[in-house]
Amino acid sequence: MRWRRGGAVTAVAVALLAVAGCTEGTTGDGGPEGTARAGTALAAVDSLTVKGRAPRTGYDRDKFGTPWADTDANRCDTRDDILRRDLEDVEFSDGRCKVASGVLEPDPYTGRRIAFTRGRSRVDIDHVVALSDAWQKGAGQWDAAKRIALANDPLNLLAVDASTNRAKGDGDTATWLPPDKSYRCPYVAAQVAVKKKYGLWVTAAEKAAMKRVLTRCPDQPLPTGGNPTRAPGRFHAD
Repeated sequence: MRWRRGGAVTAVAVALLAVAGCTEGTTGDGGPEGTARAGTALAAVDSLTVKGRAPRTGYDRDKFGTPWADTDANRCDTRDDILRRDLEDVEFSDGRCKVASGVLEPDPYTGRRIAFTRGRSRVDIDHVVALSDAWQKGAGQWDAAKRIALANDPLNLLAVDASTNRAKGDGDTATWLPPDKSYRCPYVAAQVAVKKKYGLWVTAAEKAAMKRVLTRCPDQPLPTGGNPTRAPGRFHAD
């Protein structure tokens, strides 16, 4: 199996085993009785509220706090935490936090091997559920502590190819999927997990797209873990 990620992403990555384990005789709903199994991403889709996309009016990245705040109080910023989790052959410039170099192998969105060097990197940290998308599906109504938590939650963060991430923009499942088709089930499962955890809604088209992908891998587990859904009180949005 090619996905070897630690921490919160492990639950997403190991789910490729479930894809390989799908057998004939299951229905498109994820089980022989036509119902999705409890604990799967497919089952969780039906727990998401369906509403129309709200206006993007008022969205600003700063409303999700200073980028890469140390919300888990480990004295390393969130970006370096995710680089350390997702890269291989990591080297630090300060001995413990600042990732100086490493290798993303493979990049989940393209399947390619990408070398990371601080300051001239081709690696981004992607919000699996984009912050702008979250804003239009509930986060615009939250207080600062919950928005900061979402922006720094490892469950919602992934080291990926920079150019592919920028092409994604604020796309949801209905409008963007990873080019590497082998990662689409874990990717959509992660989006479902984040939206369920934070109570974000989905559009009708988005829910249909989630089901369309996950029906091909009905045993895909729903990822869990990450940080609490509220940042500590010492953090404030700008």
